[in-house]
Amino acid sequence: MRYRRSSYGRKRGNSKSAWIIILGLMVGAGAYMFTSPAFEREDPIIQSEDNIYWNRRDPLLIKISDNMGLKSYEVDISDGKHTITVANELILEPNQKEKVIKVKYPSKAVDGVMLDSKSKQFRVTVKATDRSNWGFLQGNTAVKKIIVNIDYYRPDVNILSNSYSITQGGSALVVFQVKDDNLKEFYLKEGKHRFRVVPYKQDGYYASLVAWPFNQEHFSAKVVAVDMAGNKRVVNIPYYIVSKKYKTSWIKATDKFIDGKISDLAESNPQYALIEDRIAKLKAINENMRDANEKVIHDLASKVPEGIVDEWHIKPFYPLRNGKKVASFGDHRHYYYKDKSNEISQSFHVGLDMASTKMATIISSNGGKVVFTENNGIYGNMPMISHGMGLYTIYGHCSTILVQRDAEIDAGTPIAKTGMTGLALGDHLHFGVLVQGVEVRPEEWMDKKWIHNNIDKIFAEADKIIDDK
Repeated sequence: MRYRRSSYGRKRGNSKSAWIIILGLMVGAGAYMFTSPAFEREDPIIQSEDNIYWNRRDPLLIKISDNMGLKSYEVDISDGKHTITVANELILEPNQKEKVIKVKYPSKAVDGVMLDSKSKQFRVTVKATDRSNWGFLQGNTAVKKIIVNIDYYRPDVNILSNSYSITQGGSALVVFQVKDDNLKEFYLKEGKHRFRVVPYKQDGYYASLVAWPFNQEHFSAKVVAVDMAGNKRVVNIPYYIVSKKYKTSWIKATDKFIDGKISDLAESNPQYALIEDRIAKLKAINENMRDANEKVIHDLASKVPEGIVDEWHIKPFYPLRNGKKVASFGDHRHYYYKDKSNEISQSFHVGLDMASTKMATIISSNGGKVVFTENNGIYGNMPMISHGMGLYTIYGHCSTILVQRDAEIDAGTPIAKTGMTGLALGDHLHFGVLVQGVEVRPEEWMDKKWIHNNIDKIFAEADKIIDDK
């Protein structure tokens, strides 16, 4: 006997299959939504600290970003009683992932609502939405509330005392005061160079040495102070400017000189050892090697010891007993081959060359910390000493170095013996002085009267003002 399947059974089977298909589609759709970039669930990022400062003059900059793309944003400001919308945008570019919102202070009423201009604090609410299809095509939204403190007063800067003048290639000192409850940074600026300052005696007082590069025509030094709200004060330091002309020399580069000292230096460095052409070899040593060696010096001399300075005294430098000057600071040297019309290289001499007897003892006239005791290319064996306040001395061409790196030495310590290592044709000392990475005239720091008028006197004048407060 045959039994026929009822229509009820067929319908039940078909219904079950349909539900399985629907469930499969739902699972597939869910898996697609959870894995597809179009349905990503990462909120936009609003970059800002929770508590910031604003001077109200400059736009408040708030950066928003999203990994897939931004759709819109809105910025509200509240003074505690009133809230107004100061910025909003529907971003049309579909692939824009970053936006810097420039929030301007609403000096006029917006929709009849005016913020309290006397309020010292506002609350800024930033809302950003991305282009994700997540949340029923509404996208992901991030909200950040920021406390904004209003500060429109510029920092106070007072010059207590400064050197009367500065000579091209020379140094000077300044002592000043900076006051601001929300100070962010301050520094001494001269052209493109920033000179770091050191805390002096009490909180709020600072001192700095400054240098005028010898090959720079103009000079103008300023103290710059900026607070957390972006308020800036720039105060000129009233130095009397003294220009100075430096010597120019023409030096004949003989084959003997190139095949001797120049070749010796080239062969000691793999970077230049394979150069055979005489002119190319001299140019490489006098320019490329010199630049690398001076970078070592500049990097070390750019560091200023941290910590408060209660007092700073410096004695005139007299590194070589009975030493006689044999080459000047700032000398612009032109090298030519065979004929003056065939100039092949240039360089500047950034120290004072002194000579006495062979292998004479070199003394450090002032105490300090030894920061370098190695061979430095054209400078040969070269101890380098930090004397505080960003003042450094170097001693080039030494035959022997008598101190160890990182050693703290006293004034009068023998540090080396003169020699002819590096680019030296005779036994002598290359004495260099730097202020925060800038080479300056050694003659000033060897002059007792100059030190009294430009260093000791300045500190004494500032001390009187500070101590009377």
